[in-house]
Amino acid sequence: MHEMAICESIRQTLEAQAEVHNFKRVKRVCLEIGPLSGVEPDALRFGFDVVMKGSIADGAQLEIIDCPAEAWCMTCGQTVPIQQRFDSCGKCGSHQLQVTAGGELKIKELEVN
Repeated sequence: MHEMAICESIRQTLEAQAEVHNFKRVKRVCLEIGPLSGVEPDALRFGFDVVMKGSIADGAQLEIIDCPAEAWCMTCGQTVPIQQRFDSCGKCGSHQLQVTAGGELKIKELEVN
């Protein structure tokens, strides 16, 4: 389950930022996750609680914002919503799409003290 490794990376990032910005505790972590990121939000939630145990984020609330996936169609020039990679354009049916959003996995906000 690579979500555990992602949680470890989040923990390391939080600890590094705590040193830089001089905070002692993380109360809330807000993540943006796109459907094309390959991350399973439920597995990430489970892993988050386990990995944050004993850290500055022990007991922190995890908030996940689902980001929509979009692609730009090279044929009709429109930006269209997609559900997965290799979908066709919802406007013209072309498969010549360039993904522009949906692969995100980033820390959007922190609530600290």
